[in-house]
Amino acid sequence: MTAEDFRTSAHAAADLVTDYLAELPARPVWQPMDEAARTALLDGPLPAEGRPLDDLLAAIGRDVLPYPMGNGHPRFFGWVNSAPAPAGVLATLVASAMNPSSAGGDHADVHLERAVVRWIAELVGFPHPAGGGLLTSGTSMATIVCLAAARDRAARRAGVDVRADGLAALPPLVGYVTGETHSCVRKAAELLGLGSRHLRTVATGPDGRLDPAELRAAIERDRAAGLLPFLAVASAGTVGTGAVDPFEPIADLCAEQGLWLHVDGAYGAFGRLDPAIAPRYAGLERADSLALDPHKWLGVPVDCGCALVRDAGELRATFSLVPSYLRDETAGSLGWFSEYGTEQTRPFRALKVWATIAHRGRDGLRQDIARCTALARKLGELVASDEELELLAEVQTSIVAFRHRAPGLDGPALDALNRELPAAVQRRGRVFVTGARLGEREMLRACLLNAATTEDDLRLLLAEVKAAARELRS
Repeated sequence: MTAEDFRTSAHAAADLVTDYLAELPARPVWQPMDEAARTALLDGPLPAEGRPLDDLLAAIGRDVLPYPMGNGHPRFFGWVNSAPAPAGVLATLVASAMNPSSAGGDHADVHLERAVVRWIAELVGFPHPAGGGLLTSGTSMATIVCLAAARDRAARRAGVDVRADGLAALPPLVGYVTGETHSCVRKAAELLGLGSRHLRTVATGPDGRLDPAELRAAIERDRAAGLLPFLAVASAGTVGTGAVDPFEPIADLCAEQGLWLHVDGAYGAFGRLDPAIAPRYAGLERADSLALDPHKWLGVPVDCGCALVRDAGELRATFSLVPSYLRDETAGSLGWFSEYGTEQTRPFRALKVWATIAHRGRDGLRQDIARCTALARKLGELVASDEELELLAEVQTSIVAFRHRAPGLDGPALDALNRELPAAVQRRGRVFVTGARLGEREMLRACLLNAATTEDDLRLLLAEVKAAARELRS
């Protein structure tokens, strides 16, 4: 392929992406794929001969772009999936053209990752020692990295080298979560050999936040039983309602009891940028580790998570393993990124993070996040004032938990209606909302991450929920 051939195709790809993004707001948010289109993607034969790039681009425009997940649309309120930041979209192309392994060495991606990890820490006010963090595929992997460091520290304090001897020489290690803690914490506990049976669910208060008194009682019970409490997990914005746990008293208790405090900030930690809700995050900086996702509220294209720790030595002690063929005498005191996590070959994630943050700047990001939280509070007000709907939790960040009241229904019948509502709304194509359970009740949850969303979009969301409810009941 000549440079001119690639240039022509690259321009065509840029036009394709530009048209796709420009047309999104006028399209349905999501619709089920046509059966023929789905089958064509699933059953496409392995090609024996190559195809020209212009043919491939035409196929992408015809068979892929018309069927999005929907998260680029301003009326997408589902899960915690953001629209891609334009600067990140462009930077992704450049990063893939360079295609380095960001494990270590003296090249641009390594130094850029050091910088953007520091930027992320500065955005959320987390102390960042040099080497105290790295980019990951997402918070699920960042959680594994952070909890592995917590496990190894607990073992060393107990006089055990867990890397050499495993967990057999230790009493069971016990961690503490709430019923709203993200499932990636349980997965990490299981993968690290801790066992979900030793992950205690601590009661929350009426506001959905972890209750420090209940945490203390659980720790004392486990110590009396001969177990080894080592970890507490707090949330900087739960997935269900966006609740932010009280970090100061939890940090006090963890310091007193010698527990590692990990904060799941995947979605919500960046809310600290909004002055209106920043006080909720007081004490976040006292955590031993923080996992968060630039690919959520910052809009960095997937995938990009980040693991941050107060003590860089804990990560390196947990993961460093340098075979002779990877020795680098010029690496300096920090060594390679591959010494701080599980990955050896690592993609160039830093460029899209750098471009996204640099394009908006701290002030632009603060403005975008503050708009999302203000819209969420507005949606909460609209729900609370609507006789057909019920607000289920205080709006603390940018997630609104609510349900349809459905006059004449209660108990299991009301739950059944609210369980069916999200899919019914999605099929209508005008907005996208998802569901979950809060305690024993089925609910709808709207997550606002797109600063392009308007108050009219909020009103349409509620109108669609009520219309779908009427259809389900007819």
